[in-house]
Amino acid sequence: MELQELLKKVRQIEFKTKKLSKELFSGNYASTFKGRGMSFSEVRAYTYGDDIRNIDWNVTSRSGEPFVKEYEEERELTFMLLIDISSSMDFGSMQRKRDFVAEIAATLAFSSLKNNDKVGVLFFTDRIEKYIPPKKGKLHILRIIRELLETEPTGNQTDIGEALRFLHNTLKKRTTAFILSDFLESNSFEKELSLVQAKHQIYGIRIEDDAEYHFENLGLIQLYNAEKETFEWVNASKEAHKIQETISANAIESEKIFRKKGLGFAHLNGKESFVPILSKMFKG
Repeated sequence: MELQELLKKVRQIEFKTKKLSKELFSGNYASTFKGRGMSFSEVRAYTYGDDIRNIDWNVTSRSGEPFVKEYEEERELTFMLLIDISSSMDFGSMQRKRDFVAEIAATLAFSSLKNNDKVGVLFFTDRIEKYIPPKKGKLHILRIIRELLETEPTGNQTDIGEALRFLHNTLKKRTTAFILSDFLESNSFEKELSLVQAKHQIYGIRIEDDAEYHFENLGLIQLYNAEKETFEWVNASKEAHKIQETISANAIESEKIFRKKGLGFAHLNGKESFVPILSKMFKG
């Protein structure tokens, strides 16, 4: 993409998604993301009714009188966008899934901006493609959008488990993470999801396209498997049902993994507004 075209695209996404970010939480942003965490503030003398689990035994033993730890809510949140940029994300009947993801990611990022929170991004395929550490500021968000539009992956397939392992090993502070992917992978990521869930708040966002479900009357067609980099002749009239079943089963299994762990999951299609769907997911 030429520089001028890229900058124009970034500006268009910024203009559109800054409005959407205001609609997404409608003033309920602070209450939407639970578990902001508590950080140690100070110790004070024990008073009747205090939770004995908060007693600081070191200070108590030194002073001979009971003291308890006081905590304060951590005001600053950290968001991570785990974005699938594998070859299947270049598919799209109306727009590329990847361009649609750029709008969703920007909406989430601009929501963090107005609340003075940090946001970072991890681009992945079947390997880690690029990591941008969490920071604040509009310029940082514009960089994320630009990188999403122009980063060329070295891998073709998808390994969500690898992205989750990287998140677990890299970010020690509690994070709210969004996985944006079409979840078209054969690798199971349930074990990694359990590992990350113990520390972080996770949401799954599945990107879909109608054309993946409707091509029954196309006859014999040649399809390009972007992740395997192979061309395959398919009788769409005969194979459509089988392909649609595979895609549907994949969608159901991905959501099942998240739901079983009590995690939010949403299916987004570029044909409809994603704001109401995400709002419903955040409200549980």
